[in-house]
Amino acid sequence: MPYTTEDGGRLNNFAKEPKMYTADTPSSTEKRNYFVLGALGLGLVLGVMAIAFVVS
Repeated sequence: MPYTTEDGGRLNNFAKEPKMYTADTPSSTEKRNYFVLGALGLGLVLGVMAIAFVVS
């Protein structure tokens, strides 16, 4: 654990920082998958809203 000593002898404990990495740009297949999942999610939300409207 990384400790630092402050004035007066108090110890201060800091959390470990995670390793940094850079994100890769999505490939064309991943972009298509994101689009399909977004369309399915939108369809699900609109379907639930339509059911709520019809029931009420």
